[in-house]
Amino acid sequence: MTANRLSPLVAARVLAVVRAPSAESALLGAEALVAGGVTGLEITFSTPDAPEVIRQLTERYGDDAYIGAGTVTSVDQARQAVEAGARFLVSPGTRPELTGIMLGTGAVVLTGALTPTEVMIAVELGVDVVKLFPAALSGPALLKALRGPFPDVPMMPTGGVTPDNLGEWLAAGAIAVGAGSDLISSADLVRGDYTGIQRKARAFAAAAAAAGGRA
Repeated sequence: MTANRLSPLVAARVLAVVRAPSAESALLGAEALVAGGVTGLEITFSTPDAPEVIRQLTERYGDDAYIGAGTVTSVDQARQAVEAGARFLVSPGTRPELTGIMLGTGAVVLTGALTPTEVMIAVELGVDVVKLFPAALSGPALLKALRGPFPDVPMMPTGGVTPDNLGEWLAAGAIAVGAGSDLISSADLVRGDYTGIQRKARAFAAAAAAAGGRA
């Protein structure tokens, strides 16, 4: 792993976890996010036709957005996502067989962990980034504690990240953060409140900019 491999993720700072009720709402929600300044887009496989959404977003934004797949829980999903253009793959947990396949695709791989043992397993398997999930259970204090035994492991919290605490997470050592319902909720997508999503994206982007180089 090289720093250059993770530079697009570090530059994005915020990965928006998009769980949409339809492909159309995912595309419109992603458009609102990018317009608001959040260019990291994690399209989850709980979204209908997720590979097609990834394909269309990749064609639309190219390198202007960092687009990947989330909630990857099967080998087929990993392969479909990369074939569609996903630059990173995120799984909520760390399963050796699946992780190996994900790494074999060449995409940046983030797998979930919450305990020291789980972090060690993810590191031994060679993942690029450990996804702390669900991070809301412990807050930035968890990352600070894990930094002791794992000072050089890239980590990204997901769950409970808000504009108010984003800076704390980066100061604790997160290379980026994942944000779901606090940034783009299923309720907003069902209502079609894309203006609201754009407004929330601006708040997250402003918080990330204010944090500066604290990561």
